[in-house]
Amino acid sequence: MSSFSYEVFHAVVEHKTFYQAAVALNVTPSAVSHSINQLETELGFPLFIRNRTGAELTSDGARILPIVQEILNTEERLRQEAANIQGLNSGSLRIGAFSSVCINWLPTIIRKFKKKYPKIDIAIVQSNFNDIVNQIKIGTIDIGFSALPIDEQLLVTPLVSEQIFCITPKDFIPKHKTYVTKADVANQNFILQQIDYDKDTKRALDRYNVRPNSIRYSIDDQSILAMVESGLGMGILPELALQKLSGDVNIYPFDEDFHRTIALVTNKVQATAPSTAKITTAIEMYIKDRYQDSLLV
Repeated sequence: MSSFSYEVFHAVVEHKTFYQAAVALNVTPSAVSHSINQLETELGFPLFIRNRTGAELTSDGARILPIVQEILNTEERLRQEAANIQGLNSGSLRIGAFSSVCINWLPTIIRKFKKKYPKIDIAIVQSNFNDIVNQIKIGTIDIGFSALPIDEQLLVTPLVSEQIFCITPKDFIPKHKTYVTKADVANQNFILQQIDYDKDTKRALDRYNVRPNSIRYSIDDQSILAMVESGLGMGILPELALQKLSGDVNIYPFDEDFHRTIALVTNKVQATAPSTAKITTAIEMYIKDRYQDSLLV
């Protein structure tokens, strides 16, 4: 089986149609179809269910996806190592991050990194904590940011611990003036991103007896602030998410200490890739410069 067949298989999985996979690979749709048919013949089972909307992995196709991804990752590491030997420092990187890291950290990290390694291509995948961990596990991204705890057998480096705050409308004043208690949030609606109703945010809401039917969802952190500003409810946001957002709202700590720990995650195989090792060093240096005494690395 040729590596091109694996590349075609991966492209169809990523783009979900044969046509879009062909565009991405700069080949004809018939070449994509022929390659998939040939791969299915060699493997002895169908890989995709074709329908009007595109192509969906069969259960057997889903089983071999991590293996194909590992083969492609190994080829990429080989190319990177050869480039390092030749002194070219080329390669590619796929970084997974949630929104506040994309906004506050990555622009500076990538700008400095590209100045030092201009031939390394970087792709950013923005997603939620669990999806980033899952993609790192199967190798579709090389390195990513998530929040503890992380149960998978991955390489995890805690970076910083940041406080989680309660966001309220401007006219809301808690009983104790400077912090929010369980009594303050009783019977209040909360506005979250659906992907954030997890880990530390859920722990805070559960501790304060916030009922699931009192939770409304918004599309991003800035929208949460806008809805809180309009008096539609309260929000919960960590320190990093608040740094480049604006809104006429109040920001209070809870009377109990709630933090989330941001961690850098990769798997044992991808961690050995030269480009992954380089970006890991760059990220850790950035965190040390920015947070100094409060960092965890």
